[in-house]
Amino acid sequence: MALSSIKAQEKEPEPLKGGKLLLGAFALALSNFVVVLDTTIANVSVPHIAGGLAVSPTQATWVITSYAVADAITVPLTGWLSARFGTVRWFIFSLIGFGIFSFLCGISSSLSMLVLFRILQGLSGGPLMPLTQILLLRIFPKNRAAAGLGIWAMTTTAAPILGPILGGWISDNWTWPWIFFINLPVVVTCIVFSIRIVAPFETKRLKQPIDIVGLGLLILWVGAFQIMLDTGRDNDWFASWWITELAIVAGVGLIAFVIWELTDHHPVVDIKVLRHRGFLFPSLAIGLGFGAFFAQVVLTPLWLQQSLGYTAGEAGKVVAWTGVFAVMLSPVAARLATKVDLRVTVSMGIMWLCFVTLLRTRWDPAPDYWTLAIPHLLLGLGMPFFFIGLTQLALSAVPPNEVNSAAGIQSFMRTLSGAIGTALATTAWDTSSNVARSEIVGRMNDAQGTLDKLQGAGLTMEQGRAQLERLVQGQASTLALLHIYYIAAAVFVIAAASVWLVPKPKKPGGMAAGH
Repeated sequence: MALSSIKAQEKEPEPLKGGKLLLGAFALALSNFVVVLDTTIANVSVPHIAGGLAVSPTQATWVITSYAVADAITVPLTGWLSARFGTVRWFIFSLIGFGIFSFLCGISSSLSMLVLFRILQGLSGGPLMPLTQILLLRIFPKNRAAAGLGIWAMTTTAAPILGPILGGWISDNWTWPWIFFINLPVVVTCIVFSIRIVAPFETKRLKQPIDIVGLGLLILWVGAFQIMLDTGRDNDWFASWWITELAIVAGVGLIAFVIWELTDHHPVVDIKVLRHRGFLFPSLAIGLGFGAFFAQVVLTPLWLQQSLGYTAGEAGKVVAWTGVFAVMLSPVAARLATKVDLRVTVSMGIMWLCFVTLLRTRWDPAPDYWTLAIPHLLLGLGMPFFFIGLTQLALSAVPPNEVNSAAGIQSFMRTLSGAIGTALATTAWDTSSNVARSEIVGRMNDAQGTLDKLQGAGLTMEQGRAQLERLVQGQASTLALLHIYYIAAAVFVIAAASVWLVPKPKKPGGMAAGH
């Protein structure tokens, strides 16, 4: 079926079954996976990119920031874009754009070229996360909608974990352009299967005027806020006028954006969907829970590599255990979602994440492999109930005509909370590490005696001091990490409590008609 033949159906098409459902779900899940993967795959490749383009590592970090800003801007636009151009049509166009700009990123010969194409890649890829969520709900039978959400949730959570691992391995063993080139066969596969299988699920297009003012305000405040988060740590946060000005622009822009969108007849982002209490509080829980979860996703591999001397591949072997139970229990979580009060399973899932986070607080500066791996393995037990249940709980609270807008806003909440959680966690880790180091140094007993023993073991004075410094820094960074874990556990408790502010579902796991 050619792309030009994709048309909205006069009546709702029958959900897919058997092999077609399997292939359609595979194409949508893989599309979601590859675009989320690109939010983190370049993180550990910055030194390689900086060397390849002859720029400083600080300059090269704009490769990450540019994509994050563009992605964050387009995610909440999903509802308007899918209504204006059609859900499947915009999904296909986004995939094509993502593939083209991935290729152009890989052949970039200067930093300015790479940043430009990363912006365009992010603008193309941003809508794919909520669009795949919407289309998975459409191709699955109503009584199996939770299974579709389960597939989507697992790719959303697994991709940012695997991104740094895959990016580090590719940069070490190949060259940095391949972190972008590997997208191409995946994108082509997804386009072919989507056009052949998902095309009948196109939605009607509405000729809505473009909300130029709302779009401009969205770009202004989201762009300023994302840049503030990404560059604040390097600029000493609000000690810098640059960061302070960005914060003011973001705050004023957000207020103006909310006022405009609430009063405009054709808003570019329908934030009125937040009037549904059943959508508002699950979205709040998603924001809190995902922020706490993603902070750990980012910090743990950093700690393993910077403090324990792990390579990217070795760190990957630790965190990869997260996916084992997460994949195995997704069908169970999906089945339970249709039989019990979702507030029960969701809050229990979040509290399990809290419990596993507290297990991590028992780590020391020299843990063995299984001490690190077991909490990651156990984490997967709670993830399906958290991600699948919350998504279903939120979308079941809105009418069918608002589902696209709700999915876009929910994905935006997830994206934004991940960025905020990362920025706060990395900054707090640095600050707490410095404080802990000062306290450890002040309480050290007989440092000179330790140096003498190290020299007696054959080390020079400089080598002995370096060894002692590594020991102190390892202790300090570990104490700081445990401090972040305690905070994350407290955030999980608040997220679990907020779920109970949601009205009781009329029937267990019920999705609104037409979802």
